[in-house]
Amino acid sequence: MKQPTQYHRDGDDAADTERLQRYVEVLDDVLDYARDRDYKGWDYGDGMSSRLLLSVPIDNRWFNLAVQEFIKRSPVNVRPLFLVEQRRNFKGITLFAMANRTRAQLAERFDGDRPAETYRDDAASLTEWLVENQARGYSGFAGSHRHVIQHISGRNGPRSGIPHSPNIVSTAYGVKALLAGREFDPDYPDIAKTAVDVLLDDLNYRPKDDGAVMDYYLSHPKDSYTLNALAIGARLFVELYDHFGDEELLERAEKVYDFVASKQTDRGGWYYREPASASHLSMDNHHNGFIVECFQRYEQVVGSGRYDETLARGLDFYARELFDEDGAPNFDEEHPYPRDIHATAQGILVFAYAGQYDRAERAIDWALANMYVPSEGRFYFRKHRFYTKRMTLMRWCQAWMAYAIAEYVATRISGEPTHGYGIDADGIERLRAAAETP
Repeated sequence: MKQPTQYHRDGDDAADTERLQRYVEVLDDVLDYARDRDYKGWDYGDGMSSRLLLSVPIDNRWFNLAVQEFIKRSPVNVRPLFLVEQRRNFKGITLFAMANRTRAQLAERFDGDRPAETYRDDAASLTEWLVENQARGYSGFAGSHRHVIQHISGRNGPRSGIPHSPNIVSTAYGVKALLAGREFDPDYPDIAKTAVDVLLDDLNYRPKDDGAVMDYYLSHPKDSYTLNALAIGARLFVELYDHFGDEELLERAEKVYDFVASKQTDRGGWYYREPASASHLSMDNHHNGFIVECFQRYEQVVGSGRYDETLARGLDFYARELFDEDGAPNFDEEHPYPRDIHATAQGILVFAYAGQYDRAERAIDWALANMYVPSEGRFYFRKHRFYTKRMTLMRWCQAWMAYAIAEYVATRISGEPTHGYGIDADGIERLRAAAETP
């Protein structure tokens, strides 16, 4: 396997330390906000959990969509009026688990109001929660949204109650969290590996053209493919290959990566779906960031150079067309607005892993200046041209920014991309040595 790239660290060490300390303080406040609420909150597409909607004796796809999309798109947060439940989100918990674990490691160098054990205990309990709250009744470990989402093509669960319908993205981040948290339970990697059968059997891994595809979720249309979800599924195979060394996992990953790579546009980015006409989204920001990050992870683990050109073109498009020079995220390749906090978080990750620390810091600083409430430790959802959606969604805003900031600091300290797994033993020793140096 490829040896990790050692990224050059520019700038004054004292200034870097001061800046990173500031980011860690923000991380602490964001985690405090989530911890105080037991990591529960509203989510992006949670309108179907409205108790008002559930009380209406109508179960119609178009009516459901109308209510769900009104709640999602309203310029103010109408969720309290619609009695939308605040819940833990499966993917959000994966991000909080990894962010807390990394913050516990950073306590070796960066001061805070809480001891490392607080973060480590939260990481352990949140990781255990993922196992206890996985989607049951499928071929292996699976993650799902804990609210129903109405798609035009169908729903991801029953109209009421907690759905148990796996999707690639939640499952893949669950796998990452279990592998990162293996210190809490040595059985976690074996549990994570059973997710392979979910992708193969339940989500229909199958040949397509010269590669392979899967369904994003169970009711996904069979005549289109969600490209960022495919890339994240391919990364799931790579994560497990990195841990277990099973060549079949790598072969399956490369077939999916090949399909995604083949759909890269001449411009360098990817449409949300293949064919592009299957979605109203274009080459939007955070979904392109997902794809670039997945190719970054492949090259870090495998190092074959197989996707070097794909990655280089994708990263160039991402940095050049989906971010302004001041760090503000553009919505897609044609529209700057709305500027979304999830896009900022994904940009921090991609630029950190690429060693483009200046870009990552500009993204963080833009978010702190435009989308953050320091007195409350929370980030806003979206900034439109003439107004800002000042609602805070627990996964979309808090979990992603906590994870992104933790990853940025850990990557800077490690000198190599951490990809959710924290700082290795050598890095921890360097942290301790730095902390002991006057």
